[in-house]
Order: sequence, then C-alpha cells, then structure tokens
Amino acid sequence: MKDKIIEAKNIRKKFGNSLALVDISFSIEEGQIFGFLGPSGSGKTTTINILTGQLVADDGDVEILDQDSRKLSSQELSQIGLVSDTSGFFEKMSLYNNLLFYGKYYGVDKSYIDVLLKRVKLYDDRKKIAGKLSTGMKQRMLLARALINKPKILFLDGPTSGLDPTTSRTIHELLNSLKEEGTTIFLTTHDMNEATLLCDTVALLSKGKLVEMGSPETIIQKYNQDKLVKVTYTDGSEKIVSFNELSQLVDETQENLVTIHSCEPTLEDIFIELTGGRLNV
Repeated sequence: MKDKIIEAKNIRKKFGNSLALVDISFSIEEGQIFGFLGPSGSGKTTTINILTGQLVADDGDVEILDQDSRKLSSQELSQIGLVSDTSGFFEKMSLYNNLLFYGKYYGVDKSYIDVLLKRVKLYDDRKKIAGKLSTGMKQRMLLARALINKPKILFLDGPTSGLDPTTSRTIHELLNSLKEEGTTIFLTTHDMNEATLLCDTVALLSKGKLVEMGSPETIIQKYNQDKLVKVTYTDGSEKIVSFNELSQLVDETQENLVTIHSCEPTLEDIFIELTGGRLNV
C-alpha cells in the first residue's frame, strides 16, 4: 500500500456567516491523480489554500508531506507546485525568461528549462513575449513553471478551463506522464469527462460538503441502478433494453446487430441526482 501524502480530517471553514467547507475529510496516496469536482463557489480553491498553508481552517487537521499544513517549512514548500487562476507572470518578459527567473530561484540548471519547454510543447515559442501568448500557451507556461522545482505534489486549480480540446489533450498527456513518474496531482475541475479520464479517485463537492468519493468507475457502477444497454442495428436504428433482456434480443436479432453499449450514468448525472445542481457551472 502506498503512503498517504495528504490527509485531511474534518476541515471546516467559514467566511462571515457563510460556511465554505463543512467537515471535509479525505486522504490521497502518493502518485495518485485526485480529482476535486464541483461547480464554481463550492469550496475547491478554499480547500487548496488550506492544504498548501495559504489559509487556516477554523476546525480540523491537515497533514501534507507528513507535516501540519499550518507549519510548512521552506523544505516542504519546495516540494509543492501550484497552478491556479490567480497565478501571475511577467507579461513583458519572454516565456523563456519567465521560467529562467524561477529556475534561478530554485537553483535549476538552464538545460532543464529547455526540457520543460519541450515537454509542454512551447520550446519553439520560448522567445515570445509572455503577455502576448494565447490562453492555452500561458496555461502551459504556468504549468512548466510549477514543475521547475520537480515537486512531489502538484496542485492544479482548473488547468484546462476555457482551453480548446487539442491544448487540453496536451495537458492531459503531460499529467498522465507525471503520474507515471510518481508525482501526486490534486486536480480541481468541473469537467466530469476530464475527471473520469484522468483521476484515480474523485470527490464530489457541493456547497462545501463532500457528497460522494471513490474511483470514477466505482461511483458510476454504484449509481448504475437501471443496468441498461443500447443496441444498434445495420439499418441505423437503436434500441435501449435492460441487461436482463439482452440475451433474448441478441438471439432474435443477431444477424442485424452492429454494436452493444452499456448506458452508464456519467459523473454529472450522478452529481445532479445527489444534489439537484450541475457541475459545469
């Protein structure tokens, strides 16, 4: 069994009269991609800020890298990477010089900056002024910057929000390769398909409360009560039947049958069932 690299117990946070987080508990194993799913304002960024020591919870305990998140030293912080919608950069400097500045701070060899730029597919654009980069290029630049210190844990707050499918796919490929290398990734998103594709474990968050948690496959099967399948025929027609009816249907129409697909609920379907609200807002 892998070691727990993050453990949160009964986190509670209040802003004024509003409860942002209500008794949030979860643990993350080393090398996992952990998805924290919920609509805007559900408490995702607040949770990241507490985990990384930028914000103190009103109640509860958080350990990250075997240290209390309220007492993180420079040693622990140097093992953490973070990309959020508030991540800034030097707009009038080139993409390369932005990374060089942070590379010098961490004592990183210049050659590693080239490695990172190639990895995020920005090497050919390294001389471009950062302020003139497209949204997708800026996001990849910030991701490369977060990787400069070779972090053990990478926090990504909506890393593909507003990006085109091609750029999102590039980031997904990078995240999977980082996972294979042992990096733990804490990913907040309201893109359910992204979470299903990438995450080992997902936590569904609604109004500051965890409403479900587990692997995407386990959660989907848990709420797949109807057990329906969709059958497609050679004439293009389709029929949805229960799993129990499938065997007889196949026997009767086998010659004209093209495909059989299970009709499983999506994570968004499940979230709506549990909360009555949507994730992608």
